[in-house]
Formats: sequence, C-alpha cells, structure tokens
Amino acid sequence: MKKSYRGITLTIIVIIIAIVGGAIWHQQKHRKYVQSTTPTLFFHGGGSSYHAEEHMVNAAKKAGVTNTVLRANVDRAGKVTLHGSMHKGAINPIVEVNYEDNRQINFNKNGEYATNVVKALQSRYKITKINMVGHSLGNISIIYYMLQNGQNPKMPRLQKQVDIAGHFAGLTFKQFPAAVQQPAGMKLNKNGKPNKMNATYQQMTRARQAYPQGQVAVLNIVGDVGDHTDGRVDNISSLSLKYLVGTRAKSYRVLKITGKDAQHSKLHDNAQVDKALINFLWGK
Repeated sequence: MKKSYRGITLTIIVIIIAIVGGAIWHQQKHRKYVQSTTPTLFFHGGGSSYHAEEHMVNAAKKAGVTNTVLRANVDRAGKVTLHGSMHKGAINPIVEVNYEDNRQINFNKNGEYATNVVKALQSRYKITKINMVGHSLGNISIIYYMLQNGQNPKMPRLQKQVDIAGHFAGLTFKQFPAAVQQPAGMKLNKNGKPNKMNATYQQMTRARQAYPQGQVAVLNIVGDVGDHTDGRVDNISSLSLKYLVGTRAKSYRVLKITGKDAQHSKLHDNAQVDKALINFLWGK
C-alpha cells in the first residue's frame, strides 16, 4: 500500500511540475511580444479574399502573438458583418477583412469599406487604436481610410501600418483606366516623389496632410523578382509611398524581398514577410 501511495504521490508531483513548467513556457513564449489590446486589420488584394491573409495570420498565431482572430465581411453595399468575437482584454487581436466587391477601382469606395469595418469594431468593442496591413489593392484601403479619417479625432487612431506590394503610383496593365495607370517614363526623386502623377496619385497626395504628424510607424515591403518589379507591380510604384507618408510618419522603413518568392502573389505567403511584420507590429 505504501508503495502504491508513493507512486500516486510521485505521479501527482510530476503532473504539477508539468503544469507549472508549461505555464512558465507559455509566459516566456508570449513575453517577447507586446501585450496590447490594439486590433490589427488585414486587407487583401484585388480579386482575392480573406483567405490570402490566412498564411500571415496563422504565422502570427503560431508565433504566440495572439489567439484571437475574427473576420469582418463587407458586402457590395458596404455593410459589415463581424464573424467571431474579441473578448475584453484580448491580446493582439487580428481582424481578417473580406470584401465581396474585391475588384473595386473606385478607390474612395475602398476607403469607405475600410471605414465601415473600423466603425463596426469601434461600436462593438470600443476600440481607440488600430494597426493595418495591406497587400496590393489592400494598401489602397489604408491610404483612403487615412484620407477620410486621419484627422478625425472621433475615429480610432492608426498606430502601425504594413504595406505589401503596393501600387500607389499606378499599374502598367492596359485594361485599367488612365486614372490608375502608371505614367510612362515615371521616375522618383530622393523623396519618393514621382515626376509624373496619374489622377489617383494626385488625390492620394492629400495624405501628406491627412496623416497625423509623428504618429504612424510604416513598414513598406517591396518584392523584386530580378527586374525591379514583383512580376506585376513596378518597384517605383511601391516606393512612391515614401512621398505620401514619409514626412508625416513616426518612422518609415523599406524592406525589399528578392528571389522567386518575392513575386506579387507569393509575398503574402512568404516566411520573410511573416517574420518582418510580426516583429514590426508586435515585437518588443
């Protein structure tokens, strides 16, 4: 009987040690990241959906950044439906944004969609700060959100933004209207200002006043497959973001990803991108 009791006692001790050790490991794993309640919104590119955001989101979850992920679906009329929940005090919550109208080239509309998402989160969860991540057309949602709300004290304040494969100064695809075409022979000066601007970029230059001074930290991720493009967007179009936000941003940094996995549609599934945005958004 005594041996039996000893065995049971040892088993209990081992279990307690395992539980305590697991708790310590869990705390240490999370300690490398900020413990913030600020939600981070992910915006997908044209013709895509929230599925394009899942690789990056899952990388953040796997790294121990957060366990809270919800989805905001935006229908063609701009109505937002939230799926999932974000409990009070949730650490580093993530919102996967999904546009049903995923090829919208009326960029003001993209800004309205993003605004509606933020308002829905604000109404339900009383958020006061946000981070934003965009890929391709998703970057336009961020810029136009700021054009429409950057100086509005009643809206949650943008803290950090990550831009991936942005086409700020235009695209070279001939099927798009002139307002979003990259002008032929376009070059950038040292401040990122294009020598030629299409109508949309001219509109976006209002960001130079819309962004609050010294508040938003910006990471601009650019892909180069070897020809100064990511296979779809010219690097100079992506790098023209500097002129829009550089003088107003708290910080502005460019990260260039090279090689075959730097291709436009592969950037949101790229391990280097995962690491960079996790460190930028949540690293201590």
